[in-house]
Amino acid sequence: MSLSAAEVNKIAWLARLAIDDDKVDAYARDLSQILGFVEQLGSVDTSRVAPMAHPLDEAQRLRPDTVTEADQRALFQAHAPLVEAGLYLVPKVIE
Repeated sequence: MSLSAAEVNKIAWLARLAIDDDKVDAYARDLSQILGFVEQLGSVDTSRVAPMAHPLDEAQRLRPDTVTEADQRALFQAHAPLVEAGLYLVPKVIE
């Protein structure tokens, strides 16, 4: 797949990127090479390759699902200007 300079400019506009006009052709060439490589990867027969969740066959270390910090709600709400029924009250900002 080959990108034109107009397509590169459109992509840059959509991505809100400012690119120099003198570099558009170089970007078009580089992006076309990347797209060509992706097409090449898509043509590889992977039907006999088993899907895997991780490239390394290792178990993930997980931490225990336990509470490690104490509940400090009362402490935090003691510093709030207005609290009612365990909720912070804030002034109305939208009419």
